[in-house]
Amino acid sequence: MIAKAIATRPGRVLALLFAANLLNFYDRTLPAVLAEPIRIAWGLSDVHIGLVGAAFTLAYALAGLPLGRMADTRSRKWIIAIGLVIWSLLTGVNGLVTGFTTLLIVRIGIGLGEAAFAPGANALIADLYPSERRGRATGIMMLGLPIGMILAFFTTGAIAEYFGTWRAPFFIAMIPGLIVAALFMLIREPERGATDAKVANPVRIDRPIRTLLSIPTFWLIIASGVTFTFAGYATTTFMVPNLQRFFGLSLTEAALSVGVIVGVTGLIALPLGGLIADKLHGRFRRGRLMFGAGCMAMSAILTVVALSQPAHQVELFIGLFAAGWFFQYVYFTTAYPAIHDVVPPQLRATAIAVFFAMFYILGAAFGPLIVGVLSDQVAGDAMRTAGASEMTEAFRAIGLHASLSIVPVMLLITSALIVLAALRFSHDSQVARK
Repeated sequence: MIAKAIATRPGRVLALLFAANLLNFYDRTLPAVLAEPIRIAWGLSDVHIGLVGAAFTLAYALAGLPLGRMADTRSRKWIIAIGLVIWSLLTGVNGLVTGFTTLLIVRIGIGLGEAAFAPGANALIADLYPSERRGRATGIMMLGLPIGMILAFFTTGAIAEYFGTWRAPFFIAMIPGLIVAALFMLIREPERGATDAKVANPVRIDRPIRTLLSIPTFWLIIASGVTFTFAGYATTTFMVPNLQRFFGLSLTEAALSVGVIVGVTGLIALPLGGLIADKLHGRFRRGRLMFGAGCMAMSAILTVVALSQPAHQVELFIGLFAAGWFFQYVYFTTAYPAIHDVVPPQLRATAIAVFFAMFYILGAAFGPLIVGVLSDQVAGDAMRTAGASEMTEAFRAIGLHASLSIVPVMLLITSALIVLAALRFSHDSQVARK
């Protein structure tokens, strides 16, 4: 009875996808919140912090390819549930690490577990909701991103300070994932292509990757994903340290501020952006993507203005950066649904896996790493310019804040790539329906 009730009500399946996505982003955000105490405890550099993020995302991206193909041919609910168990248990293990090497290994394992979620989840949404409702459904599932970040940024600092150790939040984060994994085992999956027009004799696709990579719109959305996630992961990795170093906030104050920037904004932007994107898509074939391109350009402008603020204008910096991040969230409700429209239904999970693999390997992995390298280099230049012989936190603050200037550049490139994708969208979406 329970399994049937969940299976016949898309809203219940969507609620579980939201919960899993929340935990996905909560668990992956913990190292970003705790970056400074971990760095100081083990004497690490910003390059080390960037390497932790890069290792996680590379594991996530590479594992996503075979898991995405499996999600197109096997049970999506079991793939998601097993992934939840793996990443939740390893999050608890993260609290036991004794140094940089063990931290790196555990984060790789968590990346492998989390890779099981996105391909199957996005494919399930495409089979639960028709094209004209997928932007809103994707927006609801993606609400797990800001809410997960809000919980991580709002609670992690307080938990660490209460227990007197940065290890405590990892232990607490382990439990909810095991519960949600058990609930996933109760759902009954929809038929693949259930919300699309029925094809009498569907063509068997023997070379799925080659088929996907022959779709120009898909390639352009991948490229936009690379630049988008470069900017996003560089920001979430280093924004708490930036607020602590450059603006002088405490760990708790910085974490709460970043929770507002990357979390609270999404609570409004995702459902509103999904609603507007779907309405524009219903009126203009290119409307959804052009809306996304405009929002990325606005985000770039607001981010530039935010980064130009001096150290004593922390409130203005937070407000402007949050406004820019608000517009960034529209990417999820415009680019993701467009992928489902231009690829065959039997390749949707594989398409999401390829999409995620490319933008995580080339964007999310390199974003934190490159910003970390730039930060250390600019800090070194500032030290030498000042004639000092020892690296101080003041020089590190200058280096990190300056290195974040690469973020709005990547957002502007994202906007241009989405415009190009919109120009190809009508043709490729018609081909996909044949």
